[in-house]
Amino acid sequence: MSALAVVKSLSSVQRKTLLASFLGWTLDGFDFLIVTFVVVRIAGDFGRTIPDVAFAITVTLMMRPLGALIFGWFADRYGRRVPLMIDIGLFSLIDLLTAFAPNFWVFIGLRALFGIAMGGEWGVGAALAMEALPSKARGLFSGILQQGYSTGFLIAAVVYYLVYPHFGWRGMFVVGTLPALLILFIRTQVPESDVWKKNVVARTGQTGGLWRSIVANAPLFVYSILLMTAFNFMSHGTQDLYPTFLQKQRGFSVGQVSALTIVTYIGAILGGTTFGAISQGLGRRRTIVTAVVLGACIVPLWAFAPTAALLGVGGFVMQFMVQGAWGVIPAHLNELSPPDVRGTFPGFTYQMGNLISAGAAQMEAAFAARFPAPGVGADYARALAIVAFVVFAAVGVLAAVGPEAKERLFDAPPAEGGAGQARLSPETVADR
Repeated sequence: MSALAVVKSLSSVQRKTLLASFLGWTLDGFDFLIVTFVVVRIAGDFGRTIPDVAFAITVTLMMRPLGALIFGWFADRYGRRVPLMIDIGLFSLIDLLTAFAPNFWVFIGLRALFGIAMGGEWGVGAALAMEALPSKARGLFSGILQQGYSTGFLIAAVVYYLVYPHFGWRGMFVVGTLPALLILFIRTQVPESDVWKKNVVARTGQTGGLWRSIVANAPLFVYSILLMTAFNFMSHGTQDLYPTFLQKQRGFSVGQVSALTIVTYIGAILGGTTFGAISQGLGRRRTIVTAVVLGACIVPLWAFAPTAALLGVGGFVMQFMVQGAWGVIPAHLNELSPPDVRGTFPGFTYQMGNLISAGAAQMEAAFAARFPAPGVGADYARALAIVAFVVFAAVGVLAAVGPEAKERLFDAPPAEGGAGQARLSPETVADR
């Protein structure tokens, strides 16, 4: 079946659940990525350096595991819908408060609180979607869902072009309150996960919950955190300072930066959806390895192209591959997850990877400063290229040696042995 035919085959409830989860991640990503477009201006307004303001990105990423743990625990205990709605309302409110931050340290404090809210959204939304959608097309829907983040980046680029020249960086954060409208849609149109309801009945009388699952599946938790650390270094290392590179080193205008960013994130959306669908046949691990190998090949064009047009080509292909690998992740982590903590495991391991890689933008900015570029200061191009090669290698190796549980049936009873279930062959899992 074509991708369009697969989407059309979904029930009304399944389509609404996918849409709600996609929009939640889109708007969460949009609210986070606003900062990456206005680092230079915020630094000027608060009398700080670019690495200082990049710390706002770092502290947001550092707080995301706490949000994943809090909202994931609530999602496993009380259902997916209500924690998701509370989370969306919280990050929308914090964005509004950020628009009125009177000084640098209040700004940093609000971005830390935003990190807690942001950390809760992905895991809960992904669990809600993956539990509602058919396992035989999970790769395609995983790719679509994950590209909510890229769509958020695309929206941020458009808002930067339309809002920033007239209302400055504070106006962009006011626009960041719009995700609150999604709460009404979830409240009225999206039902609770049937898989969660069945698991609640199956766990009646059990004690220990999350801690029991972590102990029983410790190797799987550790591996998944390492994998997501490499993935987050890859994502933030190729995204967060790219607008700064275009502004500072290449001297591009607001319109040029917006246009190039839009082009690269069209590539990201297409890549994530394409590779997510490919993973249904090729497998999760082999798809990730293929994407990062091809991504490494495009680094020279992406960082050192002499013209804006060629930079656009390089950016398009780069994010096609980066987000191609990422498109596999919602399905991959939910399939690896122990059933009783699926609201927590994917989001927590993902956000722990964010915590470990939280300093990526700050380190990259400091790294760039070590390479003087005549007339422009720091050589962001060289720093971006070196980081990209390293993280592609790390992602490829970790994906290649890890477990896979493609097409696991989420409503099947859990197997004995905890993490060992994740190492079953795809055929065995699909037949359970």
